[in-house]
Amino acid sequence: MFEQLAAVENRFEQISVELTRPEVISDNEQFTKLIKEHSELNPIVEKYREYTSAEKALAEAEEIISSAGADKDLKELAEEEIKGAKETIASVSEELKLLLLPKDPNDDKNVIVEIRGGAGGEEAALFAGSLFRMYTMYAESHHYNIEITNANETELGGYKEISFMIEGAGAYSRFKYESGVHRVQRVPDTETQGRVHTSTVTVAVLPEADEVEFELNPADLKIDTFRASGAGGQHINKTSSAIRVTHIPTGTVVECQDERSQFKNRDKALKVLRARLYDAEKAKADAAVASDRKAQVGTGDRSERIRTYNFPQGRVTDHRIGLTLYKLDSILDGNIDEIVDALCAYYRAEALKSQENM
Repeated sequence: MFEQLAAVENRFEQISVELTRPEVISDNEQFTKLIKEHSELNPIVEKYREYTSAEKALAEAEEIISSAGADKDLKELAEEEIKGAKETIASVSEELKLLLLPKDPNDDKNVIVEIRGGAGGEEAALFAGSLFRMYTMYAESHHYNIEITNANETELGGYKEISFMIEGAGAYSRFKYESGVHRVQRVPDTETQGRVHTSTVTVAVLPEADEVEFELNPADLKIDTFRASGAGGQHINKTSSAIRVTHIPTGTVVECQDERSQFKNRDKALKVLRARLYDAEKAKADAAVASDRKAQVGTGDRSERIRTYNFPQGRVTDHRIGLTLYKLDSILDGNIDEIVDALCAYYRAEALKSQENM
């Protein structure tokens, strides 16, 4: 590990020098690339330097202890220094192990989120709307941009399904653990006897795929236009601006009717299609990812849940990590950092265990 850290520090110093060269500063593409790499290496280098500084302090203190000429007070100070240095070395060493874990290549990407009502009919559709609101408020608090790509609304203001893009640095890293089945337990407004009903909503989070990463063959696409419509069949506009793209080899269908412009709808639909096909290819190439995705997204059945939102108790429980919070209203207002941070920490620890067992 320490050979790797020394190499990282060396690379960091090289980049620091490169970034001062006029020819690099004038080359926008190269300069941006080096700045990104520099910022990624910076936290590792800072921790490594903290570690080496503690090691140096430990060695100096041990030398004082072993010195015959050192007085009693100096040796007591040295013993305190040794204790502090050892604690620092132990904690920083664990932090460095986490920092050196392979980074998910998709973490910095934009994401496409797809929310669909599962079991529960209209109640599931209403909760799909609640989750959409939660995610958009969370995204806004992190200064991400949100663009709806497609929405199928119900008469009561819920969504049978809604898909949207979230654009911003690190968006995938903050949303990737939301994939799965979300269960809601509450008394519907239409329930006269006050009985708690259970419904489910399925969420899929896909990293946006660049054209270079996944190229669509125009010959494989069937593109149809139709009139965009809202809840109850009311037309949003009278022109055929909505787009339906079918990927013929896989039968994957994407619709987009959020924009009045046919061109914009086509562009958004192709982005969603590319993301879905890219995600499917990744799953095919990695059996572990395929089984994990199946477990996360499932079919919308009540038993395949990752999180429960219990309204009578004001409780949210994430079943993957056993985290329960009694702040349902705050969470549905987009304050989900506590859950996201806990999930990130859990999966980093799991990755670390896997690496140590290799």
